[in-house]
Amino acid sequence: MVIDNTGNRINRTVITGIPPARTDRPESRKDTAAVSFDSILRQKQKENEEIKFSKHAEYRLRSRNISLTPSQKDRMMEAVAKAESKGVRDTLVLMDDLAFVVNIRNRTVITAVNSSELKENVFTNIDGAVII
Repeated sequence: MVIDNTGNRINRTVITGIPPARTDRPESRKDTAAVSFDSILRQKQKENEEIKFSKHAEYRLRSRNISLTPSQKDRMMEAVAKAESKGVRDTLVLMDDLAFVVNIRNRTVITAVNSSELKENVFTNIDGAVII
């Protein structure tokens, strides 16, 4: 109850700072949203573990006729994990007569070289190497 300037009583609804709970949302939507968020989070985490190839690396793979098997990709992921555990930022990965320069933070292959181009080649801007 509120009293105005003239002393009359005025009935008004008092509004508190806490809004009432919404009842127009079915509970199933909350569960769906939670599952959806969880699946998206897991998907993003999985994407962060995978190795990506820069446009330059993809061009080098095509032009040098290099194709990686699923086994080689798994070994590459292991090599990147090893380099990451040692604090390496950019690494040279030597595998099966192939060489790859990989940015560890972005998990991105920057370039690829086959065995015929490995000899007398100089790799710069790396701070580690993994031989697998």
